[in-house]
Amino acid sequence: MAEIIRMPRMSATMEEGNIIGWLKEEGEEVESGETIAEVETDKATMELDCFFDGVLLHIAVKEGPVPIDGIIAVVGEAGEDWQKAIADANIGQSATCAEPAQEVPAQTVPAATSTNMASNASAATDTARIKASPLARTMAEDAGISLTNLIGSGDGGRIIKRDVEAAMGTQTVTAPAPTPAPVPVPEAPAPPQTTPKQPAVVPFSFNGTGDNFEDQPISQMRKVIARRLGESKFTAPHFYLTIDIDMDKAIQMRKRVNEVAPTKISFNDFVIKAAAAALRQHPAINASWLDDKIRYNKDFNIGVAVAVDEGLLVPVIRYADMKTLSQINTEVKLMAGKAKDRKLKPEEMQGNTFTISNLGMFGIEEFTAIINPPDSCILAVGGIAQKPVVKDGEIVVGNRMKVTLSCDHRVVDGATGAKFLQTFKDMLENPVRLMV
Repeated sequence: MAEIIRMPRMSATMEEGNIIGWLKEEGEEVESGETIAEVETDKATMELDCFFDGVLLHIAVKEGPVPIDGIIAVVGEAGEDWQKAIADANIGQSATCAEPAQEVPAQTVPAATSTNMASNASAATDTARIKASPLARTMAEDAGISLTNLIGSGDGGRIIKRDVEAAMGTQTVTAPAPTPAPVPVPEAPAPPQTTPKQPAVVPFSFNGTGDNFEDQPISQMRKVIARRLGESKFTAPHFYLTIDIDMDKAIQMRKRVNEVAPTKISFNDFVIKAAAAALRQHPAINASWLDDKIRYNKDFNIGVAVAVDEGLLVPVIRYADMKTLSQINTEVKLMAGKAKDRKLKPEEMQGNTFTISNLGMFGIEEFTAIINPPDSCILAVGGIAQKPVVKDGEIVVGNRMKVTLSCDHRVVDGATGAKFLQTFKDMLENPVRLMV
């Protein structure tokens, strides 16, 4: 019996998957658990496995976006009527037979080490053994790029589209010189002619108004960011509370801690720890709006916004209130690295109860952030700036940091948010409280 393969949900926020290449062709046999395609989600590029034995009878979508539960292929016995299987599926008689493979860290693909002695046949065999998506193979072949020289960033070290695009941007491909055509010899030398100098051709396209531009397709991640933050901004009634914090003691404490800590603690680690400690005292901030009820979370899981090339990912530091500064530092570095490599697992980006967005390292002193659902609050952290302040009746140089709390007014009232910020401020201005 022919079985329908549908687009599975590979993450909690995924609404559609973008097929970037098939590893099997129509008519090929597939085995249960075998990877048959590569799918780009809003979080990562993942492998798609089919859990049926048979023949890949039909590929419904070669490349491009497919909504969750959309039909992408049919597997069955050779010669079986796949069109009838799709017709039956459209009236609800089939089920999903595909689910995401476990994410595997990227591996380095070794380059050929003895190209001078390898024959053309063996080189072709080596290339065929390299894990690469069909689209990447085609792009590399068209560009004259050898797959043996590329490092795959897909699951299991598989070479995918963006790896070839990166190589095309950095590698100079030398094409064989064309055979020159015979040049006819003129009977008599032509008189010299002066050719007017032509202006250089500008490699840009212009429309009728004289403007130049470049259109780029929207990635799955950017689509999800646009949808989720749009829903948050225009559904949750935001209000904002800003407070100014004296960071003199935090600077001194960080210096003392880094003299003995196994890893170098950052100010962001202090912020995460202080936020988690303040949430324990103000559980109303650690809450979620669920339409017909408000959920007050008992765990304190801090989402940390990490900027990546295509947008923003938010890995979660679980039970942050119970972790030391060194533990928080190690975990944040690990998660941030995985985020930038698009290697975060879906479960590592779920379960947040409060979010922190820190732009201080970019020289931003103050900003507001959009709430990251399902949280009811997000803390926007600016940089530490030296400013003149009054202490003990004298004007001195002080180290100040501004933070802004964005609140969902359906869950949090102004006084509740203000009390949380007062506690957070007190934690950072007296950082010894974070050590006990």
